Amino acid sequence: MKIKSTLAKPFAAFISRQLKNEAAQAVKLQDALFLQLIKRAASTQFGQQHQFHSIKSYADFKSLVPLRDYEALEPYILDLKAGKQNILWPGKPIYFAKSSGTTSGVKYLPISKDSISNHINAARNALLCYMHESGNTAFADGKMIFLSGSPELERIGGVPTGRLSGIVNHHIPYYLRRNQLPSFPTNCIDDWEEKLAKIVEETIDKDMTLISGIPPWTQMYFDALLKQSGKSIGELFPNLQLLVHGGVNFEPYKAKLLQSIGRPIATIETYPASEGFIAFQDSQEAEGLLLNTNAGIFYEFVPANEIFTDHPTRLSLAEVQLGVNYAIILNTNAGLFGYKIGDTVKFVSLQPYRIVVTGRTKHFISAFGEHVIGEEVEQALLSTVSAFSTAIVEFTVAPQINVASSELPYHEWLIEFETVPSNLGQLAEQVDQQMRRLNIYYDDLRTGNILQCLKIKPLQKNGFINYMKSIGKLGGQNKVPRLSNDRKIADQLYAFT
Repeated sequence: MKIKSTLAKPFAAFISRQLKNEAAQAVKLQDALFLQLIKRAASTQFGQQHQFHSIKSYADFKSLVPLRDYEALEPYILDLKAGKQNILWPGKPIYFAKSSGTTSGVKYLPISKDSISNHINAARNALLCYMHESGNTAFADGKMIFLSGSPELERIGGVPTGRLSGIVNHHIPYYLRRNQLPSFPTNCIDDWEEKLAKIVEETIDKDMTLISGIPPWTQMYFDALLKQSGKSIGELFPNLQLLVHGGVNFEPYKAKLLQSIGRPIATIETYPASEGFIAFQDSQEAEGLLLNTNAGIFYEFVPANEIFTDHPTRLSLAEVQLGVNYAIILNTNAGLFGYKIGDTVKFVSLQPYRIVVTGRTKHFISAFGEHVIGEEVEQALLSTVSAFSTAIVEFTVAPQINVASSELPYHEWLIEFETVPSNLGQLAEQVDQQMRRLNIYYDDLRTGNILQCLKIKPLQKNGFINYMKSIGKLGGQNKVPRLSNDRKIADQLYAFT
């Protein structure tokens, strides 16, 4: 008898029922959580400066606490890094999660004693929901690989500091550690290519049942296994049953990942962030991710087209509508208040509250007022490329304004294909037609001869990997933005076309 899989069944049923009950009263839980957060943080430096003692309602909160991004929060973070206490949340953080984007510097996000369980339990709950719905618990007895950042932590202001995935690695339950790969020493290797080679060595002959990681780095792992073994991932790991992914939209990577596996496999999407675990896939049948409404985060939502205005509309969960693109705002039990995480989401269900991630507030193209977002470019490309007998490895889009006087500006799509299509012009025309269908402002600019048809620039094999390596961001949780409103990334990528 397999003890882990057997014991998992009643626990999965219990957690699944609990989550359904919580989802049914999400607004009530959010209202109660809001008051708890205000009360706990009232005596902190931030709470005193923003008159938390006088806040009795969400309307009070909005009038006293402005929205802020990391740069506006940084003075408080600097105090925490200097070792000061009671700045954003009572006491000191138990961790700093280091987070960095391709176009921004390193951020240090506090994790408190109160918030750490959110980062751990949400991923567990996603697996338990899958177990309960599918009845499949057998994978719990096999080997599981978590492609994550290094668990080695430095200390800043006396606070252990590292990548979120490395921090969470320290909290994997004891009963799973014997199943976990790669080994701790391998996980601590900083160089991604060296680390990948060691991961392949440690896992290639193991009974892998679950693989978890950000899709582009999971694909690199698959490619390395294929190269060494000559077998598909499904042949190499005949008991592989589950692929857990997060960090970026799965759809652009899905076809190639499943092709590498060589057979159907269940997938689970998660939405973790250094600021908090926001949502996870609780069902293989329903669209979207279940919003994590009872885990220390009070959510606000701002219509995405207002996020950079002086007085944006701020909505609580009870006020959101289906199909509207919102910038998501976090208030957490780690001390973040009115915090603009930078993501945009759309609700696909209100009973329960389920979301899809649509893009980044700073990742858009609006060089001519078109305000193209990530969801649109992904949908336009994925709906057309399958007819051209190829798959997309990676892509990014940027405006091209500096053109000859006889030419109109255009959007340039830099794409790494599995196999470059023979007729790129035809593909560009079809993607352009989809963009016109999806974005009325883009269509107006095309109709008015302000923009010409988009152009596709193919990248060499491993072009994006080599680019990320060239800027020191290969591996881990780093990823290339789908969209840029300038040409900084696009121009650098030209070295790999």
